Amino acid sequence: MTVLGTSHTGFFHKSVRRVPARLAIGATCVKAQTDIGESWVIRDVHDGGPADRAGLLPTDVVLALDGKPLTPPRPVMFPMGMKTVVSIERDGVRQDLEIDIPEPRSRKQPYSEPRSVIASHLAPSLGYLKVTIFPGLIGIDVAGELDAAFRELSGCDRLILDLRGHLGGGLGVLRLMSHLTPDRIPIGYTITRKRREQRYDKENLPTLGKLPRNKFFGILGMAAKYAWRDSSVVLVSEGLGPKRYHGRVVILTNEGTVSAGEMVCAFARERGLATLIGTETAGRLIPGSGFKVGHGYLVIFPKAAYVTWGGEIFEGRGLKPDVFEPWSADAFREGRDNQLERAIEVVSGL
Repeated sequence: MTVLGTSHTGFFHKSVRRVPARLAIGATCVKAQTDIGESWVIRDVHDGGPADRAGLLPTDVVLALDGKPLTPPRPVMFPMGMKTVVSIERDGVRQDLEIDIPEPRSRKQPYSEPRSVIASHLAPSLGYLKVTIFPGLIGIDVAGELDAAFRELSGCDRLILDLRGHLGGGLGVLRLMSHLTPDRIPIGYTITRKRREQRYDKENLPTLGKLPRNKFFGILGMAAKYAWRDSSVVLVSEGLGPKRYHGRVVILTNEGTVSAGEMVCAFARERGLATLIGTETAGRLIPGSGFKVGHGYLVIFPKAAYVTWGGEIFEGRGLKPDVFEPWSADAFREGRDNQLERAIEVVSGL
């Protein structure tokens, strides 16, 4: 992945003994200078994930896994389906926390699923929505969770959408983007190398503009329409109608915002639907596919590029926020979220 300069590229064994922390335990690890030198520091901890259940917190410094010291550039990787002891430093004190990591639903795309959607009111007319992942290929279940969350926030005339540390996922992303605009409008498209070499017209690509309601028939319908065909396709918002918060939305981002989360940010930015606040996203915005290569090993390759309707490609460079607001560890220790505070300030003025 480093040599090729692309995301969604890898080579791993189906035993899932080395899965990145963000996927295995639902926590983002970032490099940072600490009192003990360059270390891995916990940043995002997703509600309901293994890291959250074990008691890991942002600002925890990772010292060792199962007694073996761990420092950059060696990545923070976990075995799934096992318990792992993570040694951390918190407020100058070393602690050992046992993380119970479940078996993944799929060994082709292994991850532990945290709470996907969390909605709350920060004020009577100010809604807060945290979306961590779009599980499932078609995303019918998470689409239902999103619909329920937006019903809960229907009385709000302002919205903060928190995509910090977003893990990516499947087509459930279409429902979230559709809730940001009343209209049916093109979002962006995937384009394969083969279709690009044939000189394509984006206006004539197949379109996907509605998620199915029934899981069984939805899978059959999607397979009949898109399986075994070139995977170049245009995403179109579903046209869910006007909402009180439209035009007054802020999206929180950071370096852990990847893939489908970046699609949301790119769509909102390009269409003027939201203000982005935080730090630059990861720049990992490209579809990939896994293939078995024998002896239990799988290889993942990019299968298409993702292009916004306006022609932007963010793979490898990420999206810069409209309002730059780095996360403050000192503020967190004081019980504050400085990025969220900035978001409240900005959205209140819209």
